[in-house]
Amino acid sequence: MPLAFVTSLYFDGLPPWFPDPYRLLKVTATLTTLAATKWYTSGRRNPSERNMHGRVVLITGGTSGIGAATALALAQRGAQVVLLTRQPASDPFLVEYVDDLRRRTGNQLVYAEQVDLADLYSVRQFATRWIDNAPPRRLDMVVLCASAMVPPGGERVATPEGVEGMWMVNFLANFHLLGILSPAIRAQPFDRDVRIVVPTCSSYIASPKLDVEAMGRKGWLDEEWTPARAYARSKLALMIFAKAYQKHLDAYKRPDQLPMNARVVLVDPGLARTPGTRRWLTRGSLWGLLLYLVFYLLVWVLLKSPTMAAQSLLYAMMESSLGRGAGGRLVKECMEVDCARKDVDDEDEAKKLWEASDKLIERVEKEQALKRARAKKEQEKRDEEAKNAAQVEEIESLIGSIKKGKAKEAKEAPKKGGKKAKTAGNNVK
Repeated sequence: MPLAFVTSLYFDGLPPWFPDPYRLLKVTATLTTLAATKWYTSGRRNPSERNMHGRVVLITGGTSGIGAATALALAQRGAQVVLLTRQPASDPFLVEYVDDLRRRTGNQLVYAEQVDLADLYSVRQFATRWIDNAPPRRLDMVVLCASAMVPPGGERVATPEGVEGMWMVNFLANFHLLGILSPAIRAQPFDRDVRIVVPTCSSYIASPKLDVEAMGRKGWLDEEWTPARAYARSKLALMIFAKAYQKHLDAYKRPDQLPMNARVVLVDPGLARTPGTRRWLTRGSLWGLLLYLVFYLLVWVLLKSPTMAAQSLLYAMMESSLGRGAGGRLVKECMEVDCARKDVDDEDEAKKLWEASDKLIERVEKEQALKRARAKKEQEKRDEEAKNAAQVEEIESLIGSIKKGKAKEAKEAPKKGGKKAKTAGNNVK
């Protein structure tokens, strides 16, 4: 049969049902190009593995996007995953999410702790509870996946504490969290491979130079503010801080005189189809969402899935070579790369940023502490007034009851007197 078909092709040419070769070539070339583009834009898969059973991992942003994919991968490998979320652990969505994660992975060591990264007081409460333990709690990894992004054309958003939103969530809250957790990180035994994984974004390359004096106005509330500038600046600051934090850890002298075993790893996961990216591309509008859906095939081809974007994070957590030597390295596409800006390693810039951030946090926390103290006094005053009002009401109710009792007795007294007189008259008869 094949020989007859080949012979027919040779003598009679292509059969009539066979598609036009030129069109077939175009379709094949188009599909091959799309497949190759998708393969390239999907990025590399994590080639490294590591035993994660029993390891304790704190992760922010673990309920959506790249953070959710990372949390799932860690739970599948048996790690004890602590999700730091804005909602309380009793939130119905969070309860269902944690139960689903446990069911899908067969790992019951998945928990949630409330930490609102837009609130410095919430960050301090959690971190203080974590380190207030003897002996120190086990802590193998901190993964900072949470991020805030205002879409293009959006207005500047400030937190309730008055700090610019993206600066707070993307940088200042992480600075505050790691600063307080520092004793717990440094106290881990020497044989424990401790890593702080800090996802970043290539937008830091376009960030304006940091001016720490401007940060004194509570997080870059400058006249030239734009969503893109603010986001890029927060990522640049996070990278500078991550490098400085590694030096802060290395400067610690362990009681056992052994080298520091904690390392910071910066990760650029690339562009992915996450809720944040979708909101950025659609500019937070319904018309933008409609265009997003119309061109979704293009988005699907050019952007990674959250699972593929998480591969570089998993590589940073599991690659054995990153647990040795110097920390503060940058990983992209599951390989170590150089930073695109020299000021990321500028020690003077890092010192100024660290000091300015400390001062900003101190000032904001003092202001918020005074507000909480005033609110507490006002609440105590209201409670006291309510208590006094309740006591007055109780006394008035008691007095009213006594008066009613006496009035009833006075009303019944003539009737009793009449009955006694009538009874006396009957006796005389």
